[in-house]
Amino acid sequence: MKSARQRKDRVVLDTSLFVNPEVRSDFGDTPTAAINGFLAIALQIPSLEFYMPSSIFQELLNFVNEKEIPGSFLAVLRQKAPSKHELTCPAFFLYELIEDIRERVNKGLRIAEKAVRSAGKGGEQEVIQSMRKNYREALRDGIIDSKEDVDLILLAKELDALLVTVDHGAIKWAEKLGIRWLLPTRFRAYLLSFIEQQE
Repeated sequence: MKSARQRKDRVVLDTSLFVNPEVRSDFGDTPTAAINGFLAIALQIPSLEFYMPSSIFQELLNFVNEKEIPGSFLAVLRQKAPSKHELTCPAFFLYELIEDIRERVNKGLRIAEKAVRSAGKGGEQEVIQSMRKNYREALRDGIIDSKEDVDLILLAKELDALLVTVDHGAIKWAEKLGIRWLLPTRFRAYLLSFIEQQE
């Protein structure tokens, strides 16, 4: 019988691993360098399979020159959309999502009301900037707010994979669905542990 370390494990990657300057530095200074840095390590770990939803891969292409992506990266990183028609989600997921959205809309209304009340006390531009900042935090922080976020979560669920992302909304909802996750800042150490096991 194979040990847990010998069994193929699956990892779903978010673009943040390669494009977010705060987290990609473990692999490289630019998105292209980060791709090459990741690839140099990933090629040494046959016990892992790496995936990225097609929609997320399209996002990644906005940050790199497609011609500079090595062919081996395309072979190592499998692009796969989640099986949206075959997957099922627990009803609680929908209930919690709706409840979360309702709370956020109410917060947004309170922020707008506060901005209207303070309109005469400060400069118009200052009030608008403050309202936008607070509104964005209230409505977008900690929620899945794009199809790409949903693709990440659904693919990780479908594959029973480790999700590597810095997105707090994706992490929050991954936890609700019992999906394993890891911050990109710990991902290099995670990969190197597999290489150490092989030695």
